Order: sequence, then structure tokens, then C-alpha cells
Amino acid sequence: MSSNIGTVTFLVREYDEALAYFTGVLGFRCLEDRRISEEKRWVVVAPHGNRGCALLLARAKNESETSAIGRQAAGRVFLFLHTDDFWRDYNLYSARGVVFCEQPRHEPYGIVAVFVDLYGNRWDLLEEKSDRK
Repeated sequence: MSSNIGTVTFLVREYDEALAYFTGVLGFRCLEDRRISEEKRWVVVAPHGNRGCALLLARAKNESETSAIGRQAAGRVFLFLHTDDFWRDYNLYSARGVVFCEQPRHEPYGIVAVFVDLYGNRWDLLEEKSDRK
């Protein structure tokens, strides 16, 4: 049996705002953007070279969902963005205005730094050590 997580719902305020951030700032690809109804779209993004999971940008539709924007993991690191070149992406993201919560650090598993997205969700930018890849 083979399985994988294909898509994760990512709550957003507005589709176009989130799409601009993920494609323009983080450099993700838009895999799909289609209208489902007058107020709902199916918008999927993923990093270039992605080998698995993608994000479904889901516009919050009620007060409960709106209150969870930026708090999808209750303040913990929510997503782990793996890279093959930490310093390239760290410098690029910094130049594009991404806010890092800490200085990059070397851990037994690789180089990592926490950043926040446009909503406040915490992410790890991570280049794993080559013996862990």
C-alpha cells in the first residue's frame, strides 16, 4: 500500500492576496486556480520542484475560520519548507521582506530558521543535512 498527503488546506483572507504572496514572495507555482462558484475558488500552490504536498488556499467563510487565519498551529511551527540551498532562499526571502523570527542556526538535522508568512503562521525554512535527505 502506498499513500501520501496530497494537499493541505491553508486558510486565507482573500485568494488574490494569498496567491500573490505565495507566488511572488515565496516563489511557489500556482498549480490550479479555477472558480467553483461566484464566491469560491480552487487555488492550489506548491514550491518549485515539489515532490508531494501542496497547499489549497481556502478563503475563510465564517467567523470561526477567520479567527484561525495565522493561528493554524496555535503558534507552533505549522509548515516545514525544505530547500536544497538554505542561504540562497534565506537571502532571497529576506530581500523580499519575509520576516524571520530568529537567526539561522545549525542543528544536528541541518540549517534552519523560523519565518512568519503574511498571516503570522510560523514556518521552518530547512536545508536538511545530506545524510538525512
